[in-house]
This record gives sequence, structure tokens and C-alpha cells, in this order.
Amino acid sequence: MTTKPFLQPLDRVAIALMLILSLLIGLLILQGDVVASRVRSFTWENQQIGAEDTSFAVTFSRPMDIKSVEDNLKIEPPLAGKFSWAGRRMVYTLLTPAPYGTNYKLQLQGAKDRFAEKEKTNRVIQPFTSQFRTRDRVILYIGADQENQGQLVLYNLSLEQKKVLSPKDLVVMDFKPFPNGEKILFSARAANNQDLLSAQLYTVTTGISTKSDTPAEPAGKIDLILDNKDYQNLKFDLSPNGETIVIQRGNRNNPSDFGLWFISATGNSGQRPVPQRLQSQPGGDFMITPDSKAVAVAQGQGAAILPLQKDASKPLDFLPQFGLVQAFSKDGSQAAMVKFNTDFTKELFLVTNQGVQKPLLKTTGSILSCQFDPALPTLYCLLTQLVSQEQYIEQPYLVAIDLKTGQQKPLLVLPIEQRNVQMSLSPDGLGLLFDQVVPQSNPNAPATRELKTDDGEAIATSNLWLMPLLPISDTAISTIRPEKLPFIGFHPRWLP
Repeated sequence: MTTKPFLQPLDRVAIALMLILSLLIGLLILQGDVVASRVRSFTWENQQIGAEDTSFAVTFSRPMDIKSVEDNLKIEPPLAGKFSWAGRRMVYTLLTPAPYGTNYKLQLQGAKDRFAEKEKTNRVIQPFTSQFRTRDRVILYIGADQENQGQLVLYNLSLEQKKVLSPKDLVVMDFKPFPNGEKILFSARAANNQDLLSAQLYTVTTGISTKSDTPAEPAGKIDLILDNKDYQNLKFDLSPNGETIVIQRGNRNNPSDFGLWFISATGNSGQRPVPQRLQSQPGGDFMITPDSKAVAVAQGQGAAILPLQKDASKPLDFLPQFGLVQAFSKDGSQAAMVKFNTDFTKELFLVTNQGVQKPLLKTTGSILSCQFDPALPTLYCLLTQLVSQEQYIEQPYLVAIDLKTGQQKPLLVLPIEQRNVQMSLSPDGLGLLFDQVVPQSNPNAPATRELKTDDGEAIATSNLWLMPLLPISDTAISTIRPEKLPFIGFHPRWLP
């Protein structure tokens, strides 16, 4: 009779493997944790960002040594910013918007986790490299040449590409881009209709997508938003969030029926949105507030802030000393407001949500428009100065105002005859667009597609100019000269 061995071959193999694994585990315990830290996520990875994107986040697999990460994080080209931390998550907030039309590379190598120094190891993070880019530099304008007269034109400065967005049978009168740049809201009349009060509201696609995973709709797709059957559509504004449109309308059959209406900018399941009357006192110029929940209206002897709802008879706020709101800062904490004095001068004030009312300048002419720099404490304004009281001749000029010090820096004096100038500040704050309209001198010129300014003056042609911008404190700002763009058009605007 044979006896079986105490351990079978399979048992011996299993025991050997357990001994080897136990030995390896022991060695790992003696050596400490040797797993290198790594980047788990980067919120801007392969993304396209805009001026509204002010910070990115990086999440790590392990708690990190903060100083080593901050010392070793590299962005090319550089973007100034500040760090903040919450556990394994680091947030980098930009001090100024990233310049448009730029490709960026983010690199992190050589950073250590929090326990490396305590354990006296040279363990560093797995090298990480990623890319992101900003939106292209894109401008919009109304064509004033024979080829595109009265049409809405988009030009991509980064790619040097031109797109005509609106058809020839419409003459565009005004427009405002949606915040994502994928559509434009515009008012237009029929090409064979010279009635400036016959405008209807439309949207048109730009052929641009701001999302890397979503293809863009083809450019030039037109949708009618608001017709002119019963009411004339005058001025309009688009809310900063792109969801609401406010329109100044007048009843065709009842001139006393005049006021503000609001409609959804997005519609409902493809149906045309239904306008609603804003029940309030009649008003003049208006502007939707940065939170998209109210509208600032010149009303009576002051400026009223009205809620965007049917019953707006009770203003949220009323500022009797100011007659007009020229601009809001992006966060809504500041506004540039105009005071009309009894001596016919006009004063520009900085008004804050803390109750501060700081005078900035006074002029004998007009305060045409102002825009806040998206990051720096600077206000850019288009003004006029009265040079001849007898003939009431105004000299237009551009000025930059430092809101902290009140310092004014004249940027450019424009020709006296250039009265209907409009300006637009780029979303990254690095460029200023303005036009140079040449009025029609021949009253007998054909008027089949006659272009007109907001004052009703016929336009013969118009040039567009681009002026680079530097901080006010930079002494080189006085040497900057605008560049004439190779386009014939007016009413220039930057795409967000």
C-alpha cells in the first residue's frame, strides 16, 4: 500500500506563490508608497475658451506639495493668474482674459506630492502636457460696398475668411451677437422699402461652434423672430445670457401705444416666440442689466431699473439724477451713467452697487458710447466736444479712463465731419473697432438700397479701423495708431 505525500504538487506551487507575494508586499511596505502622483483631469483640455472662461481646474490623484506645483506649472504663451486650492483640486484664475486667436500649451513636470519630502524620496509627478485654444478673432459689420451693400458680413481675422450672412433682399439696420457667437440677432427691412420703421427681427447662424464636440450649423440660416404687422420695431437689446430680447415698439394705428416688449430669444420647440408687453411708464433709451433679469430705462427725469416681467410698474430702483445708462461692467457691480446739466453740458459718472457716485468727466458735446474693459479698471468712451456753438459743430474723440485714479488718456481725435461713428471693444480687451462713415453728398443718388445712419443720414461709403490697446499706464499708448481694415462697411462689432 502506497502513501500519498502530505503536500500535492499544486499545493506546493500555491504555498510558494503566497510566500513570494508576502515577501514582495513586505518589501513594498518597507519602501513606502512608490506610486507616482498624476493629473486626473484638466478642465480646459483640448477646449476652445472665450472671455467668459476666467479659470481652469486641475485635479490630482494624490495630495500635492502646493509650492512645487505652482513653481512647475508652465503655460505657453504665458497667462498671468493666481492659484487657489481645495484638497487635491487646484484652480488657476486669469487676471485678464486670454488673448483671442491663440493656441496654448500647459505643462506640469517635476512637481512632488505632499509626502515626498517627509519620506525623503525624489518621487515626482508623471509629466503632464495638454493644449487648449481661444476663440478666433472675428468681427461683424454691415457692408457698404456695391457687392455686399446692406448685408451682414462676418470676417474671421485669425483665418482671414469672409462670410456674408444675410441675403441681398434684406437691408440690415442693427445687430447683436449671441454670447456663444453661434447666432446673430438683427433687424432688417426689405431692400425695396425705404421706410426705416419697417424693420423685422431675425436670427442668423454664423457657422461657428464654441463646443469642440458639437458641429456648427451652416452659416446663413435665417429665422424670423418678430414681424412688423401691427407694431413698428424700433430699438432692441439682447440679454447677456442670450435668452431674452427687449424691443421698443409702437402701434402702427395708435401713436400713443408705445413702449417696451420682451420675448424669448430661444423660442419653444421651433415655434416663433410670442412678445409680451412690459407694463410700465413710457421710456427712452434702454439696456438689459448684466444679470439678464432687468432693464435700465431712461424714464422721465431719471433712470429706472425695471424687472423683466409683465408687471413692471414698480421699478427695482430709480436714479433721478441720471438720464441715461451708457454701460454696465460685466459683473454688474458698476455702471457708467450720464447726467444732463441745466447748462447743457453732460457729465459721466461711475456708479457702483455700493452707492458710490464718482464723476469722471464733463463735456460740452455728447457722450456717444462707453464700454468697460473686461478685466482692467478702464472705461473706453467715444465722446464729442463742441468746437462751434453757432453752427453746433462737434469734434469726436476716443478716450480711456482709469477708474481707480480718474486719469484720462486721449486715444484718438476723429475728423469733425465724422459724426456717426460707432465703436466696439474686443472681448479680450486688446483692440478697439470703429467706423468712419462718409455721408451721401449727392441728393439725387439712386436710393434702391440706400443705407442710412441712426440719424437718418444717407451713407455713401464707410471705412473700418482697428486700434490696438495697451494699459493706460503704458507710455507707448500715445504712439499707437489705428490700422485701416480692407473692408467697406459700418456699425462694426466683435463676436464674443
